[in-house]
Amino acid sequence: MGLVAKKNIEDLLFRRDVLHDTPQEGDIQVHDQRFFDRVLIEGSLGLGESYVEGWWDCERIDIFIAKLLSGSHEAQSLALWLQVMRNLEARVTNRARVRAYEVGARHYDLGNDFYAGMLGRSMSYSCAYWRAAANLDDAQEAKFDLVCRKLGLRPGQRILDIGCGWGSFARFAARRYGVAVDGITVSQQQALYARKLCAGLPVEIRYQDYHGIKGVYDHIVSIGMFEHVGYKNYRDYLRIVCDALAPSGLFLLQTIGAWRTYQAFDPWLEKYIFPNALVPSLRQIADALEGVFVLEDLHNFGRDYSHTLMAWYENFEELWARVQGQYGPRFYRMWRYYLLSCAGSFRARHNQLWQLVLSKNGVPDGYRSVR
Repeated sequence: MGLVAKKNIEDLLFRRDVLHDTPQEGDIQVHDQRFFDRVLIEGSLGLGESYVEGWWDCERIDIFIAKLLSGSHEAQSLALWLQVMRNLEARVTNRARVRAYEVGARHYDLGNDFYAGMLGRSMSYSCAYWRAAANLDDAQEAKFDLVCRKLGLRPGQRILDIGCGWGSFARFAARRYGVAVDGITVSQQQALYARKLCAGLPVEIRYQDYHGIKGVYDHIVSIGMFEHVGYKNYRDYLRIVCDALAPSGLFLLQTIGAWRTYQAFDPWLEKYIFPNALVPSLRQIADALEGVFVLEDLHNFGRDYSHTLMAWYENFEELWARVQGQYGPRFYRMWRYYLLSCAGSFRARHNQLWQLVLSKNGVPDGYRSVR
């Protein structure tokens, strides 16, 4: 298959302007000719694994991926067979339900010092809001404030933060808006860090998944957690949230969104970065919302995630000299590919970033959008 594969892949890459005799920014340099067969057979899984193994290099993977995905009908066809097989597996399994804590142990528990170096002062591992911000920390704080304003937080209210991460939103909301926050996470390391971060504030952090939610809250927020729920569980998740929300309360859901409907995640990201994850489409969310919540507002600022990922990547490169002895060269290539390929995907708008404001019965006088 070698010569045929090489010609097919080269044709695609030349059409996407990412393969030249004289390297340009965003071009790839192939070191191992097995690359072509592997990508043709394995699609995005083979592309990512062959990079980690050193079969090819690229100075600006973000530009390469953005070019590759632009008008990407041909690029998608490379992984069609693999995607079909994964969709079949997804229909007969529900790994997000039975392995709810796996992503915490494998990804979020990599080390709080590592994430502090990459994420910066905010310790927020979700898309920042760059509309009026010049740096990552300010953009993350702007995101927190945007969420609080969309919910209309008032002093004394009780808030649930599903997937609270390292507690940065809980601390912000408690300090800035005078609310009490219960945060839940499936990462033990996140829980330990968040409890220390929020010490002295009306914040309680619990190590649990959303199935253990009890009580009723004035408002509920979920920032960057819905991607771990799984499409078979969207409706159950929303019903659990609805049951925990006060009649007049609002639920703000922030999630990465897919430009089309899938039933299985990108195979490389699922295998090496986010086990059991899935990025929802708007159709999947809408189907799950039907008869459960009223959609009051939908805000897409997906381009901001490319900026956020590039800021994380810059921090990661600065951090690497201090941690390379702990994580090793393979981890470096894996993490570099993860951050930059995701940045390229958002830049090509294959992925979106949505904030949805949801109510149980509709806001009586109508919801006024906040930006």
